[in-house]
Amino acid sequence: MTDRYSEIDEVISYIHQNIFEPISLSRLAGHVAYSPYHLTRIFKERIGLPPLYYVSSLRLQKAKEMLLRTDLSVRDIGLDIGQQSLGTFTTRFTERVGVTPSQFRNSTQQADNHFQSLKRLSDWQMSYPAATQHVRVVEGTVQAEIPFEGVILIGLFPKPIPEGPPLYGTLLPSLGNFCFPNVKPGTYYLMATSIPWGMQPTDILLPYSTLRTRSKEPIIVDHDTSLLHQKVMLRAPRLDDPPILISLPLLMNNYLKRVRQISNQ
Repeated sequence: MTDRYSEIDEVISYIHQNIFEPISLSRLAGHVAYSPYHLTRIFKERIGLPPLYYVSSLRLQKAKEMLLRTDLSVRDIGLDIGQQSLGTFTTRFTERVGVTPSQFRNSTQQADNHFQSLKRLSDWQMSYPAATQHVRVVEGTVQAEIPFEGVILIGLFPKPIPEGPPLYGTLLPSLGNFCFPNVKPGTYYLMATSIPWGMQPTDILLPYSTLRTRSKEPIIVDHDTSLLHQKVMLRAPRLDDPPILISLPLLMNNYLKRVRQISNQ
């Protein structure tokens, strides 16, 4: 898949090199001598996203990095990635990361606390209702190309990029089976990443190297769907992967809250 439209690799590299500069669709198209229409078509087919949406995603990833690794103000970071106002930056960051910029900047200790809680967790909620003709289920098996031990975060998202909380999501304590019961009719993209047991909190917040997978083709659930089986293979990051924008500690915390609620019933 990565060999198809290999010229897109050059476009992606160009975006990375000029991420803090104004980048227009015509500028990207001109870099590879394509028309904007043709570039948009093949970029979306290869990456799953329009070029400028991909650019905005990378800029938010840069913002996450600057929040953790610099003392720049939230306003200045927003300006650096091209946002014209603090309000606009805060709104877009919160929608796509799941927490405000200030909350993200101060979440290193929380990330470690949630991760340690998962390490101590003995009762992972793994039981699901059996599929019937009235229950729409997306289930499958997660494997990895290389040996892995740790937590797997997997979910169904509305777009082919892991941003914002998944519409359906869970955590797994190991490779193996997963299941999303009672999935409403709709179009979804399955994405997953992993956190090895030895990972440091900052690396959890900036998951550049984690094993991952994503479906570029949508999973379509309709009223006639009973059971959809997915084979998921975690692999090393690739150049054409969109950034993982959603805050992984947020997903860990949501899962831990759900476990506590079930345990208290």
